[in-house]
Parts: sequence; structure tokens; C-alpha cells
Amino acid sequence: MRGVNKADLPTKICPVCRRPFTWRKKWEKNWDEVKYCSDACRKRKGSIA
Repeated sequence: MRGVNKADLPTKICPVCRRPFTWRKKWEKNWDEVKYCSDACRKRKGSIA
């Protein structure tokens, strides 16, 4: 993905904070399983109705 414009990267919406987040290199192998934008949102997943 080197040389790709940031605007062209895939995005998802975090189900906890409802903010969009963009593909990261560290998520390259498991992008389909990534649901949360951060560890903080992942930890709060059960406290949001």
C-alpha cells in the first residue's frame, strides 16, 4: 500500500463512538475482523447501549 493517497484507503465506522477510522498497516492481515477504532472503544463496547 506504499504510495497510496490517504483519501483512497478503506474506512469503517466504529460502532462505539460512531466515528470513521481508516485502514492502518498493522491491520493489513485482519482488516475484515477489525471493528473498533481503538483499544478504548474496544473496552467500552459492552457499556454502550
